[in-house]
Amino acid sequence: MEKIPPETYDRYIKGLMDISRAITSDLYIEDILKLIVMVTARVTGVEICSLWLIDDSQEPKKIRLKATQAIDPDYVKDRSLNLEEGVVGYVATQKKPLILKDVLKEPRFKEKEMAKKLGLVSMLGIPMYVKEDKVIGVLNCFTTTPRDFSETEINLITTVANQAAVAIFNTELMVKTKVIQEELETRKLVERAKEILMNKRDMTGEEAFRWMQKRSMDSRKSMRAIAEAILLSAELE
Repeated sequence: MEKIPPETYDRYIKGLMDISRAITSDLYIEDILKLIVMVTARVTGVEICSLWLIDDSQEPKKIRLKATQAIDPDYVKDRSLNLEEGVVGYVATQKKPLILKDVLKEPRFKEKEMAKKLGLVSMLGIPMYVKEDKVIGVLNCFTTTPRDFSETEINLITTVANQAAVAIFNTELMVKTKVIQEELETRKLVERAKEILMNKRDMTGEEAFRWMQKRSMDSRKSMRAIAEAILLSAELE
């Protein structure tokens, strides 16, 4: 069993604490992703960390590059692969870590131009689990010198990846829940505003809704803002 210096464990523990705090924070998903790659790169001592998430919204499924801490942000935009493609697709579908001593010698590695430009050599890819059999993405760690990732390092980075997966999963749930709640509240406000217009202007429900839509478009304000204005006006009368 290899011996890991105490300061290494301290870095990992602090990194896990940073990610744990993100789970209970008000950060949105983009901020969470940036934090995860920064923390992972810091605690592992790798040059580049990249995070890919599986997109279930389309068929065939895609896996998309969502965050990296050391590459031009423009590079991240719209980078995606089919779920069966590349080393990230392999890690996601096989659901197990992948170590590459030299990424340029790996046929499945799709980002060779980027690797040459940045001088990347070795890579460790870790599946991100939220449940025993559910992988939501892949966390990749790159080095600029050849590196044999030890079993202990793999275990520690896996812990970081799984904690990050929980943060992402929980944040997405919170955002979805918040959006749904706001949509329901908006519908209630619009219905109440429609009733006021129907009573005061002798409109049908459809006429009242169209009137609000036109005001929304003309004023470039949301339907919620128009409904709130109607309700406030009724209260002041």
